[in-house]
Amino acid sequence: MSVNTKSVQGRRKLSFESLDEAVADAERLVASPRVTMLGNLSLGQILAHLAIPINGAIDGFDIKGPWIIRTLLGPRIKSSILNKGMSPGAKLPKKFHAELFPRRVSAEQGLEMYRKAVARLKTERMTADHPFMGPMCHEDWDRLSRRHAELHLSFAVPHE
Repeated sequence: MSVNTKSVQGRRKLSFESLDEAVADAERLVASPRVTMLGNLSLGQILAHLAIPINGAIDGFDIKGPWIIRTLLGPRIKSSILNKGMSPGAKLPKKFHAELFPRRVSAEQGLEMYRKAVARLKTERMTADHPFMGPMCHEDWDRLSRRHAELHLSFAVPHE
C-alpha cells in the first residue's frame, strides 16, 4: 500500500552544506544496523534516484517536461526550491517514474551509484537544462542536488 508522503511524521530534518555531507549521511544510513523507511522507496532506490539527476545534469537528459512547465512554471518555482527546499509528496508523471526511480537496487548498489555521481563533480560540471525547470548553472544544480538529498534522505531514519 502506498504511503501519502505529504503527511509522513517522524522524518529527519536535514541541511547539507555540500554533497559530500549528503554522501556521508548516506554512508551512515547504509552502515546502520537498522533503518526505518517512512516513505514508498527503499534506501537503495533513494540513493540511485539521487545519483540519476546528478549524472543527467552532467550528461544531459533524455526526458523533458512539457514546454509550458519548462518555460513558465519551472523557472518560477526554481528559486523557492533552491532556497527553501523541496516539499514531500510531489508526483512526477508516470512516464518519467521508471527512468528516475529504479525498481530493484540494494542499498549498497545505490550508495555506490551516488558516490560515483558525486565524485564526478570533482572534475565535471553540471550544466544541462533541467527537464522541468529549464536552464540551470552548475551552482544551482549543486544547491538543487543538496535540497533533493535533504528531502529523500529525510525519509530514512537510522536506529543505533
